Amino acid sequence: MALRTPIRVMVTASATALALTLTACGSSGRSTGAGSGDGALVWALTQGSEATFRASATEWNKQHPDSKVTYQYFQNDPYKQKLRTAVGAGNGPVLFENWGGGGLKSYVDAGKVADLTADLDASPAWKNRIFPSVLKSATFDGKTYGVPVNGVQPVVLYLNQELFKKAGAEPPKTWDDLLALVKKFKAEGIAPISMGGASKWPDLMWLEYLVDRVGGPDTFAAIADGKKGAWSDPAVLKAAQMIKQLVDAGGFAKGFTSVSADTGQAEAQLYTGKAAMLLQGSWGYGSIATGAPEFVAGGKLGWTGFPAVTGGKGDATDIVGNTANFFSLSAQASAKEKKAAVAYLKDGVYNDTYVDNLLKNGDVPPVKDLDAKIKASANADWSSYVYQLARDARNFQLSWDQALSPELGNELLTHLDQLFLGQISPEQFCAQMDEAAAK
Repeated sequence: MALRTPIRVMVTASATALALTLTACGSSGRSTGAGSGDGALVWALTQGSEATFRASATEWNKQHPDSKVTYQYFQNDPYKQKLRTAVGAGNGPVLFENWGGGGLKSYVDAGKVADLTADLDASPAWKNRIFPSVLKSATFDGKTYGVPVNGVQPVVLYLNQELFKKAGAEPPKTWDDLLALVKKFKAEGIAPISMGGASKWPDLMWLEYLVDRVGGPDTFAAIADGKKGAWSDPAVLKAAQMIKQLVDAGGFAKGFTSVSADTGQAEAQLYTGKAAMLLQGSWGYGSIATGAPEFVAGGKLGWTGFPAVTGGKGDATDIVGNTANFFSLSAQASAKEKKAAVAYLKDGVYNDTYVDNLLKNGDVPPVKDLDAKIKASANADWSSYVYQLARDARNFQLSWDQALSPELGNELLTHLDQLFLGQISPEQFCAQMDEAAAK
């Protein structure tokens, strides 16, 4: 399985500033650069699914010479600025890759993205083959502005099976089980949980899951809707208190605040036997398989879902993570360009060849009825687990730093880091986030 890296996009400009940039630049003189008014220019990232995109374009263009798709690829960080500038100036692509959530909504609010709802409704076979929980990340006010184009990346709890066996322990089913495991592993001289605290974004996974387990999906929905005082909801406060409880109990390996998640250090602590557990996205599997293939091949890697919280409102099947990347259609596309782009999204993306290429690359696409294909793929046990998690989830929450506006996402990571470091209390965390959301 190829190394999967998390695409964590932290745009420093606020959503409001982004919208102003987009609307201020004008919309005249749009150029597709596709070489044909009947085709579609697609902007995409070099990271992740480039091989699948290239193969897809080759196949599509052979079969549709009069409505070709032309891809241009960009590195992650330069792409953000280039896309914002081009779309604002009216020179953007027909289709563009994005992460859904708050970033996409900024473009939607600026009137730069076409509504795909009618196109999806007109083709039930297309719409119904996509997991609804994933499509939700590109849906705002009941309208859909993007379709997923690669694999799901839910967050799971990884286990070092050898250390569990040594301690005579079982995977935690509840939060109380997890706290009991902290004591058990510490008594064995084993760090309970590895954590890449220096990167800050891994902190968020704990808050996302705990808020869901305690208060259910409606708690974050109120935050995302900008409801006044939503960050001081009892479920958010309780989740923050539980994080403090875990930190104070010594749940994380010593020095976790200096461990980088972006360089695979957290995964290394798991497979070298320095820690028993790791909460990480599904991309962590690739990092572990690359860093210690014998660890995976020997059946020493285990995985399980995030524990339930006794008395909580959230469903234990709910998951968080990166739902997928999306292709969205420019509102400035001509009628011919839109027709070509929608045809490609409907029939060229997630067709049999496309899905096979994703699976070959280690991606698990959010497409229904793939059980047989996945069971026949490499790392079938792992891929089947990820597929079932995404398929069966009542709610698949997009990572909060992507679901929220970029500015509020940055504020969240800063204050959450302070909570993990013990620099602020749970009550202060909630109050500071309410203050940040009110700006």
